[in-house]
Amino acid sequence: MSRSAHPAGPRHADVMSEGHYTAPADDLNALDEKVWSSTVTRDEHGALTVGGIEVSRLAEEFGTPAYFLDEADFRARCRAWSDAFGPGADVFYAGKAFLSRAVVRWLKEEGLNLDVCSGGELTTALDAGMPAERIAFHGNNKTVEEIERAVEAGVGRIVLDSFQEIVRVAHIARRLGRRQPVQIRVTVGVEAHTHEFIATAHEDQKFGIALAGGQAAEAVRRALTLDGLELIGIHSHIGSQIFDMAGFEVSARRVVQLLAEVRDEHGVELPEIDLGGGLGIAYTSEDDPREPHEIAKSLGDIVTRECEAAGLATPRISVEPGRAIVGPTAFTLYEVGTIKPLEGLRTYVSVDGGMSDNIRTALYDAEYSVTLASRTSDAEPMLVRVVGKHCESGDIVVKDAFLPSDLAPGDLIAVPATGAYCRSMASNYNHALRPPVVAVRDGAARVIVRRETEEDLLRLDVG
Repeated sequence: MSRSAHPAGPRHADVMSEGHYTAPADDLNALDEKVWSSTVTRDEHGALTVGGIEVSRLAEEFGTPAYFLDEADFRARCRAWSDAFGPGADVFYAGKAFLSRAVVRWLKEEGLNLDVCSGGELTTALDAGMPAERIAFHGNNKTVEEIERAVEAGVGRIVLDSFQEIVRVAHIARRLGRRQPVQIRVTVGVEAHTHEFIATAHEDQKFGIALAGGQAAEAVRRALTLDGLELIGIHSHIGSQIFDMAGFEVSARRVVQLLAEVRDEHGVELPEIDLGGGLGIAYTSEDDPREPHEIAKSLGDIVTRECEAAGLATPRISVEPGRAIVGPTAFTLYEVGTIKPLEGLRTYVSVDGGMSDNIRTALYDAEYSVTLASRTSDAEPMLVRVVGKHCESGDIVVKDAFLPSDLAPGDLIAVPATGAYCRSMASNYNHALRPPVVAVRDGAARVIVRRETEEDLLRLDVG
């Protein structure tokens, strides 16, 4: 079927009369700089490019689906966070967002530290040359083997998440003849304005030790008295994809109150405070993220003000951006397969990936943008739902968006802001092969995480 003859789904006028959807952009070919990485543009033929390379060339060489990561943009975001907080603070990249050996090397070269939360992430960090003293180790249930590896490597901090873990880390550190720097993660009772599954500072959840009832104060007492531990500070993390700084203000105030209690009871002023990460990014044009320098000033002012009120020296601040660095630096490129118009509703656009390469829409009800990438079009917009090829009705990549009504099988479409959590949470559901991650910079592209093969699947299947 030719593109001009393709039966399109509901048009702009039809869907807007229902009043349920945001109007499409005046120009569906336009690229919102909030959503796309800095080197993404369209060439003179209308095709999407990144790092100076047109997407059809990338698709021909690396296939689809694939994640394309803008290395120059990633490095620039690292520098922006480092510059915003300056030498008096520490920026830890949250490796859970996306981690590979190439990314570890970029972080090391750009001067950022690294936060890991599993033995596999720790192994990747050390193998790629990140100095152990620049690594923080998180997790609510670290195994004995993971703790031993971290202590032996000399990680700069282990974030203690429970009373059992306080004893466990102290015991391992004593046995290994080490004095391990630690922080205590506290839950401060803040309800972050985010999805339930990524809010982490309310009391009814698995992370941290509650301030309520004096539990955090008791954790401090134990950490200060056990041999093998050096308590360097308090850690708090209130959630993810947060735009409102009010939650951080409440969190900082409560953490500083705990620091004052520690000083009054033990005569010790802890030197560090980690306010976590969780700052939001733009997935759609309606999102309005804050810049690193705004975040740094806001957090610095909050902590300084609260410490002055409590008569405390201002501690060294740490933050842990992950999504805010890597999220906007990548997009996922798909090839359109089946197009199925549903009269009066929307058009379903099926692509060659789906929930195996982006589970966030199904898991968090996340919203994404999408654009026709292999060409431009002046055709009338149609309301679409971009779906995957998996045997699940919830296999949705983009719930509701507008694409040109002449969209056809074989077209390439791109979903921006997929650098965070998409590859990290990718799966082999339906025995799908996880896509590659391709770094693009200055006209050159290279695979940093290769595409899985059927041989990879069979190699693990030893039955």
